[in-house]
Amino acid sequence: MLFYEPLFLFLFGPAVYLLYLFFGEVRARRAVILFAASVVFYAWSEPVFILLVFASVALDLFVAQRIAALSIGDPTVIPDASHKRSDRESRLASEAVSALDSRSGLRPAGNDMRKLWLALGVVANLAILVYYKYTGFLALNLDALLKALTLPGINIPQIALPIGVSFIVFEKITYLVDVYRGVTAPARSPLLYGLYVFFFPKLLAGPIIKYHDIARQFEAMPHADVDDFIVGFSRFMLGVVKKLLFADTLASGADLIFAHDVSSLGFAEAWAGVLFFTFQIYFDFSGYSDMAIGLARMFGFRLLENFNMPYVATSITDFWRRWHISLTSWIREYLYFPLGGNRRGEARTYLNLWICFFASGIWHGAAWTYIAWGAYNGVFLVLDRLFLVNRLQRAPDWLANVIAMIIVIVGWTFFRATSLTQAGALLALMANPWAHASAPVAIPPEYVVVALTAAAICVAQRLSLYVKDFNWGSAAQRYALASNSALSMLFLAALAKGLADPFKPFIYFRF
Repeated sequence: MLFYEPLFLFLFGPAVYLLYLFFGEVRARRAVILFAASVVFYAWSEPVFILLVFASVALDLFVAQRIAALSIGDPTVIPDASHKRSDRESRLASEAVSALDSRSGLRPAGNDMRKLWLALGVVANLAILVYYKYTGFLALNLDALLKALTLPGINIPQIALPIGVSFIVFEKITYLVDVYRGVTAPARSPLLYGLYVFFFPKLLAGPIIKYHDIARQFEAMPHADVDDFIVGFSRFMLGVVKKLLFADTLASGADLIFAHDVSSLGFAEAWAGVLFFTFQIYFDFSGYSDMAIGLARMFGFRLLENFNMPYVATSITDFWRRWHISLTSWIREYLYFPLGGNRRGEARTYLNLWICFFASGIWHGAAWTYIAWGAYNGVFLVLDRLFLVNRLQRAPDWLANVIAMIIVIVGWTFFRATSLTQAGALLALMANPWAHASAPVAIPPEYVVVALTAAAICVAQRLSLYVKDFNWGSAAQRYALASNSALSMLFLAALAKGLADPFKPFIYFRF
């Protein structure tokens, strides 16, 4: 079930919202309504996988209770005083545990058991991810290796990838780690934890919500008001416009180029295809985040932002502070810090950075192209820390932005390509202005118009940084009537396009 499908827009969404408003006088009842609606929403697309998620939720709850019980009297555990603990406080708590663990005379007897329970919970969740997402990829590569050694191959299992499995697994791991670190207490009821896992606005493609960031809201179960509806629905409409008018049109352009034989393409066609995808993935994924944040706000919940104008970045480090913020934050808190962060010397810091983004590439997909993309980003993050950021800071912002975007666009070529061979061939064409197409691709003019409009929006975002105290949200409020009227018309146009054209799933449904 997609957010912009008629089934959701005209039946499921309104029905759930009205139930929440008019039959949710009691906080517990609001939780039940949202949980039931979220389960139905996910079961509509994944009727079998949802049973496994229920089983893993039960395991999480049991493991968290065991960890919490063993934490009583443990001096390495900082008690949960508030769910508002910052990322920095969480890191310090984790570092305190690591420091005490390293001193043989100070390790409490229960700490080893807590680690074992945490390991059980994390491994069980990762096993779900590995089985569904990577079994086929591993088998395919093993089969190729065996055949290269003239040995009999193996059967390649066909395992369907459940929607949103990566997001679900990462969020469930945050809960277990948060309880282990003492950042949060175990969920007060199975219902609240189940709602955290299944909450339908963010369920399929994020943002990745850390348990300690939203636990207090789920316990309070806010009652939505008129302002929540207006702000939330406006944000939802913006997401639909981004997805249907921009991302889906740009997707058709990218598909047109990437489906062609690379040997018949030229410099212009290669750049056109990669630029189509560069804008497609931004408008597609940020559009989903807008819909998720808007829907949650309509029910009274505040989700953290996931994008902050990433294409105005002046370095790769700056780009990753602005792009998929929830994933970058997750990697920093649950992988980079446990690896040692920057506390073990420069060489180890560079290695940790690269490992984190190599892992990010693996998380994105079971293909060598994603692995190459993650390793590529990791290299440039290390180069940023070594010298590149300092060099870019000396250049004009616009030039630093252009250089950063070229690096990002090259990375997107790996991300979108169907193989490393195709990625290499496209990059070779993009580096050769004299390469001409042997069979020019006829690109419909509407694709070019939408791409130019998308580029103009990103340039406008860049220019807004030069206006003192400029804020897109406050500007929209200042001209609320005009902006809401324009957004409403674009929303209706987007729906009309969505009904006329075949539905295209969100890019990140595959992850």
